[in-house]
Amino acid sequence: MTSILTRRQQSRRPNSQKRRTVATVQRKSPLYLLLLAAIISLCLIGVVMVLSASSVTALQERGSTWFFFRRQLIWMALGSACLIITSKVNFRWWAKVSTPFLGFSLLLLVLVLIPGVGRNLNGSSRWLGVGSLTIQPSEIVKFSLIIYVASLLARPDRPMTDLHRTLKPVLIVFGVVAVLLILEPDLGTAIICGAVVFAMLVGAGASYLHLGAMATLGGIMVSVASVSTSYRRARVVAFRDPWEDPLNTGYQNLQSLVSIANGGITGVGLGASRGKWGFLPYAHNDFIFAILAEEMGLVGAAFVVLTFAIIGIAGYAVASRVRDRFGALVVVGVITWVVAQAFVNIGAVIGAMPITGVTLPFISLGGTSLVITMAAVGVVLNVAREA
Repeated sequence: MTSILTRRQQSRRPNSQKRRTVATVQRKSPLYLLLLAAIISLCLIGVVMVLSASSVTALQERGSTWFFFRRQLIWMALGSACLIITSKVNFRWWAKVSTPFLGFSLLLLVLVLIPGVGRNLNGSSRWLGVGSLTIQPSEIVKFSLIIYVASLLARPDRPMTDLHRTLKPVLIVFGVVAVLLILEPDLGTAIICGAVVFAMLVGAGASYLHLGAMATLGGIMVSVASVSTSYRRARVVAFRDPWEDPLNTGYQNLQSLVSIANGGITGVGLGASRGKWGFLPYAHNDFIFAILAEEMGLVGAAFVVLTFAIIGIAGYAVASRVRDRFGALVVVGVITWVVAQAFVNIGAVIGAMPITGVTLPFISLGGTSLVITMAAVGVVLNVAREA
């Protein structure tokens, strides 16, 4: 009898262990679900706001109010597919391809600067492609830079105390990326990449002395770059006093504030914005948050800001809980990228920062930016499974 019970218990134990293992794999952590819910919410808001903010421009330029909305749906579907794929692939795989991935993105940045290869729009060469099918390499380089820096700083043979093997190569790579971005010119993306690298060095345990020196040097370089060209100086002047030239350099700043003020607490109603009727330039791109605040009011604008804050809090919580150093640094990089870009964009829209020309993640009209950002947060979700 004893031997029979023992055999039965032994036969049952593997099945029970297998059921517990399957349940553990299928169960999603609260942080995973919170991040996923926040991303889905922003994407849905983005699709609705692109339809509303771009309808007038689409009708005037393309003959259909649905033109940009359809494009956004296509990019959203592609981005969702990328998010699903990257959330399923083990995040450690990215460390193996970090160097060729960075080299490929740098090659694209170089091609953008070649006359006749890169596409120039409004004085900036930021795109590659033919016809309406284009990509923006600066969005790809954000992701590849994060993967490369995380892979470098996570290696056990490269302690943070060895500056020549950690801090020096990181700064060299970032310097190359920053120079190529500024040559486009795209100072806004260069600033965001700097914030991302800085946050990853903080997460890796760099000394406060070195971080302070980097922050000081970076602030000086940004200040110099901000006044080195006429259009950047105009943006700084417009930020300080938009009423100095209300019909030229300060026009966009003032129209953005007018749209936000019109929204009040609850908004004028979805689709009822006045700013999108030719008053506010780039209403469906860089300044979509102004249209959102006008139509959805302070309530809708606060919800979007709160959602980005949730992504930041939940993301950094994942980074603090995951045991893998590479995964933690990737999460720090991607979350800093999303939150910093949202902060810069919203700051410019409400007049708290100079205009930099960066889009609002998940919400602004965009192809490469939306797809790459969703692919990157998919990696974060994969890391969150282990947190």
